[in-house]
Amino acid sequence: MSKRIAIVGAGTAGLHLGLYLNEKGIDATIFTDRRPEEYANIRLLNTVAHHYVTIDREDALGINHWPNDGYEGHYYYVGIPNMPIRFYGDLGKPSRAVDYRILQPQMMKDFEARGGKIEYRPIGVEDLTALSEEYDLVVIGTGKGGLGTLFARDEQSSPFTEPQRKLCVGLFKGIAQAEKKAVTFCISPGAGEMIEIPTVTFSGDATALVMENHIGSDLEVLAHTRYEDDPRAFLDLMIEKLEKHYPITAERLDENEFDVANSHLDILQGGVTPTVRHGHVKLNNGKLAVLLGDAHATVDPVLGQGGNMASYAAHVLGEEIVDNEVYDELFCERVDARRATRVLGATRWTNFMLTNMKELPNHFVEFLGRVLTDQQLSDRFTENFNYPEKQWDIFSSPENMIAWIEANETGAEESARPFALTGAQ
Repeated sequence: MSKRIAIVGAGTAGLHLGLYLNEKGIDATIFTDRRPEEYANIRLLNTVAHHYVTIDREDALGINHWPNDGYEGHYYYVGIPNMPIRFYGDLGKPSRAVDYRILQPQMMKDFEARGGKIEYRPIGVEDLTALSEEYDLVVIGTGKGGLGTLFARDEQSSPFTEPQRKLCVGLFKGIAQAEKKAVTFCISPGAGEMIEIPTVTFSGDATALVMENHIGSDLEVLAHTRYEDDPRAFLDLMIEKLEKHYPITAERLDENEFDVANSHLDILQGGVTPTVRHGHVKLNNGKLAVLLGDAHATVDPVLGQGGNMASYAAHVLGEEIVDNEVYDELFCERVDARRATRVLGATRWTNFMLTNMKELPNHFVEFLGRVLTDQQLSDRFTENFNYPEKQWDIFSSPENMIAWIEANETGAEESARPFALTGAQ
């Protein structure tokens, strides 16, 4: 049977799925309203880093165009008054961040160069039934055009109804690399978090700063101050807040060089409401559409999980499309069950951290203190950013946090305990 798959949306999920199906000889068409040449002149899309498990999938697809631009691990800084915590953890293999305004059009070109078809037109809710008559399966990888509203919200996995942080995200020059090329993850108690990410952008290497500002804190002003209105005032405000809250980064900043990496389009401000939606829906003609990527599960960017779990879910869906001939309710349930451990694990771990990094309960601070003093724990904690289901297994209860410490500290073999149940739709 010749299979024809329609993929609506050219984000990581849609492109990884399209490239995977193309490699397997399956006819996949991607629908998007943005051409590759348009990306260079749009605002920053995000500051996503691809963990090495995602890069492994890109290697397998032959689309890793930046094999030597990875970073080695994570620095951590928790600014507890009078007793700040600093530690470092290694990754098993390098991870990497590339400006999506470079990465996404490159993947689109890769897809078309291999014979994949991209139709450049918007798709709305009103188009889906007709589209499903032309294709064996419709996959929706974007919420544009009201498409996300077709899918019911998963209330159990969506505890928040509004953004938990006010974001100020940007690409900057003038910040020197730390001793090791690494992400720097910071917590400023009562004020916010910041992730510093070495990133490849149009002008070469730059530094992404993801400012996760607590609502009502003195950092929130960063989400409302526009670079375009007064660049010098914006930069001075950034320097002031970095020196006060994130000295681990401020100590490497050259005030004379510090600026946006390319243009005012390198700044992105706003907020994200973490939401999980049910993974498939029945269309008017009785056919099913599958939801994928950020449209399926949207997480706050504080832990960098969104693009990585989108890639994972695309790979799972691709395998199921290849292995099955009928795309019915059972097929959709199988896809939902297979991707749930990673997707819901990432979602629940991220939501847990949003709350606990703000409240800093004693058991959470004690956990960080134990990790600080044991390099093996630091490395394994950092490595698990690749496997958010393992992190959720650790953080799902204070008892599990203690059990993981005892099973993984220096002198102990890595725990073989099963993952905590993350559920499936």
